[in-house]
Order: sequence, then structure tokens, then C-alpha cells
Amino acid sequence: MRTPRLDWILMLAVLGLVTLGTLLVWSATSHRADLTAGDPTAYLKKQVVNVVIGVVLLVVVLATDHRWVRIVAPVVYAASLAGLVLVLTMGSTINGSRSWLQLGGMSIQPSELAKLAVVIGMALWVAERADARRGRPGGAHGDVVGMLVIAGLPAALIMLQPDLGTMLVLSATVFGVLAVSGAPRRWLALLAGGGVTAAAAAVAAGFLKQYQVDRFLAFTDPDLDPRGAGYNVEQARIAVGNGGLFGQGLFDGSQTRAGFVPEQHTDFVFTVAGEELGLVGAGVLIALLAVVIWRALRISARTDDVFGRLAAAGIACWFGFQAFQNVGMCLGIMPVTGVPLPFVSYGGSSMFAGMLAIGLLQNIHVRSTATVPGRYTMVERAPRPALSLKA
Repeated sequence: MRTPRLDWILMLAVLGLVTLGTLLVWSATSHRADLTAGDPTAYLKKQVVNVVIGVVLLVVVLATDHRWVRIVAPVVYAASLAGLVLVLTMGSTINGSRSWLQLGGMSIQPSELAKLAVVIGMALWVAERADARRGRPGGAHGDVVGMLVIAGLPAALIMLQPDLGTMLVLSATVFGVLAVSGAPRRWLALLAGGGVTAAAAAVAAGFLKQYQVDRFLAFTDPDLDPRGAGYNVEQARIAVGNGGLFGQGLFDGSQTRAGFVPEQHTDFVFTVAGEELGLVGAGVLIALLAVVIWRALRISARTDDVFGRLAAAGIACWFGFQAFQNVGMCLGIMPVTGVPLPFVSYGGSSMFAGMLAIGLLQNIHVRSTATVPGRYTMVERAPRPALSLKA
């Protein structure tokens, strides 16, 4: 009898990231009386609660029949749009961006959940159109335009906040899904050129706020304003450099204990790993992230379902670019845009979105494979359908 099995390598990698992240958040906040109100374990407790809720969400998505996942996908997308609209009307402004909703004692960032909503929305659009025209050629323009509309609505709302970091991650994710879906290369080239042109026009027209422009200028030259826009980058690089090969020891980082790195438990949590665990510990963290991305791509490659293939690939693109952006800004090779490190940074919204994505990956994996004594066998034996949007 065949019984479905989980991708345990993926689960262990996520467990390792969550455990390591919780320790790093605890280290970054335990000495901060201004954050903990006298309780050194305050953020440790909050992060554990975030993880527990995230695991519950993961299990719910994993246990849901895949047909219901596709049925609920439009609801998730609509809910993410509603959340982004509420942010613009009644949200809280933090660090220059109106990105947060205050619900009781909890802060929710809808743009984090919008990343997953866009991925499953685009995947569902292509899957439904592929089912509708099975056996009939054509449809490239409609598929690509539909995906761009699905991505464009939340992207426009995110830019109004403005949340440039999330917009960059979303853009990279959308481009990745389009590429995997088989969109013609001319479309990809036009989109890449259009994105660069739009970014240049936004800067020239003064659409970006001054602090965002200053961050990009500080990225090109951290010494330009070392006490202002370049402060975060400079302190982050010092903290990572202090770690050496094996680090100064957990809870013993000099920069971390002195509180020199701003937002160290959220956007700059990688600097805690670099300083206190050294090159070896930071390397382990990056390796675990790489394993998560690898397993997502593997799940995408092994499923015969169009929706599952695109959703898994989109999640891999999302995690991959966001991790690169976060680690890069801590090392000074990417501009500071304020995106969390998946499964590591403190924050409920990022944790919930990430765990929902892992639950979806496991759901796709479970319905695509089964365990046979001594053998790994594909459940769906029908010929794999070609996925191409080329006219």
C-alpha cells in the first residue's frame, strides 16, 4: 500500500533555520532594555509564538486536499488585496513606510502575505487556462498579460506604501514565474527593459522618498553619510567582520551587545550570525537557505501538475531573491531596503507567509509522490504535459 511521504530534507532545513533564527533574535534583544521592558526573554517568547502559529498554518495547508488549495487560492489573493488597501487607509507608518496593520497587540504586514498570494494567483491563472485549452495551440499573450495583471494590482498598492524592498522581491519572483511558465523570451526582455526604465523614471520624477534615494546613494558610497543613511551598512559590515572564522560566541557579540546595528533582530539579523557564530555559523545559515530553495526547485521539477510546478518555482524565486537581498545588504553588496531573512528574522507576518509556503510545497510534494518499499515512485504516470506559452 502506498503512503505519501513528506520531504524531510526540506522540513529539517526549515527547522534548522527557525531554531537558529530564534536564538539569534534572542541574542539581539536580550540586552536591549528599551525593547524588552526588563524581560530579556520577551522577544524569545514572541518569536516562539510566531513559530508555533506558523507550524499550525503549515500543517493546515499540508493536510488540505489539493483541489481545495486551488479553490481557496482566489480567496487568498482577494484577502491580500484587501489587506493592502486597509494598510493605505488605516495602517501604521514604521521607518517611513505605511506597511503595518495593528490588530489588538499584534502587527500584521499584508505585503508579506501578498508575495505568496501573487505566486499562487499566477500559477492558478496559467493552470486554469492550460486546462481550458488542452489540445488547442496559442494563448501566449493572454497568459502573460493575465499574470502581469495579477501581479500588478498588489504591486501598485505596495508601491503606494511605499515598500521598495518588498517590491524588488515581488518583481524578481514574478519574473521567475514568467520564465518558468515558458513565456516567450521577447516578453522577458521587454519586461526587464521596462522595469529598468520605470525605475529610472521613478527616481527622475521624484516618486521615491528622499530617505530611499539616500539609501541607494549610501550603497554606492557608505562613507558618503556614515552617521546617516550609510550608518546601517557601516555598522553591519563591522559586526560581520568582527566574527572572524568561528565568531565571538552566542550572546557575546560586541556590536550586538552594544546595540550599534539598528533593527538587528529583524532586517539585520544576519549580522548577529556573522559576529557571534563567525564565517562558519553564517555559512551554515546560508547553506540551510540554499537547501530550502533546492528542495523547492526539485519539487517543482518532479510534479506533473501545472499549478504545483509554477507555485513551487515561484516560492523558490521568492525565497532565493529575498535571502540574497537581506544577506547582501548586511554585507554591503545590496542596498538597504528592509526585507526580513526568511525563517530567521523576527516577525509574525514573514514567519506566517514562509510557513504557509512550506506547507504548500509539502502539499505539492505529497500528492506527486508516494513511498513504495525500496523505491521512490511517481504517482502520476501520465505523460508530463508540456508547459509553454509560446505562440
